[in-house]
Amino acid sequence: MVSLLFYFAEPIHLQSSQIYIPRGTISKIISYLDKRGIDSFFIDRFTLRFIGYPQSGWIDLHHRKLRRLDFLYLLTKSKAALIKITLIPGETTYTIIDELAKRYHVSQKVLQNEYNSVAPYPEGVLFPETYAIPKNMEPKRVIQLLVHLSLARHKKLSSKFYGTYNQKLWFEKIVTIASIIQKEAANREEMPLIASVIYNRLKKGMPLQMDGTLNYGQYSHIKVSPKRIQEDSSRFNTYKFFGLPPYPVCIVSKEAIAAAVFPAKTSYLYFVRISKGRHKFSKTYKNHLQNIKRVQK
Repeated sequence: MVSLLFYFAEPIHLQSSQIYIPRGTISKIISYLDKRGIDSFFIDRFTLRFIGYPQSGWIDLHHRKLRRLDFLYLLTKSKAALIKITLIPGETTYTIIDELAKRYHVSQKVLQNEYNSVAPYPEGVLFPETYAIPKNMEPKRVIQLLVHLSLARHKKLSSKFYGTYNQKLWFEKIVTIASIIQKEAANREEMPLIASVIYNRLKKGMPLQMDGTLNYGQYSHIKVSPKRIQEDSSRFNTYKFFGLPPYPVCIVSKEAIAAAVFPAKTSYLYFVRISKGRHKFSKTYKNHLQNIKRVQK
């Protein structure tokens, strides 16, 4: 009896006061916790059956150090208050981190450094979605969680389309092309057509010459001018450099990714923006110039 009291009184040290509990049986939950460094034993299963069933989702334990019995009790009673963070397709990671820094009243540099330490690429890793995050979660952990959940979505999509996940191929080709589609397409229906232009120009060895690639990072919402095209010497300037940029220019939707994987079968090499933001596509430079003249009238 004395040893049992000591067992329940022993401290449990947690990396964070907020933990995620999956749906499932008590045995499954105990196993989940054990894999994440929270040592659990058969007695914990019996204890939980007695005091109550663990809640699923985010749990706020309020402390990083708890007695084992308090920890088990809070698993059944202490649901975390959640906030929503929405990531929008086409936005840049630079802008997202800047907004999060303002929201959490922390340095943008601190969050950027945290992102750099956990994300495999500077851009395109975060997946656009609305995430339910514990209200009191530390900003650095928010970044870690967003990257973790986003990479899981990328791996799932890659496996769906290709049956495997090659991180380099996925981000440096598919997501990079998808990010250009995301920046250029006026709507979802245009995405496969924009994709076809990208692939057709790459196949012919033509420069992509797309403004959207220059809306990277801090330039996300800045209109691309002739001066900007002339002065920008980065690999994102597809007027100066052939091929794709080194990595994505923004975060991308699953629709843009699908278009990058399954482009429309066309001979289009050019497009120009017309009324209501839509584009007119053409196969030859001559027709492209004619379309430009019609727009300028």
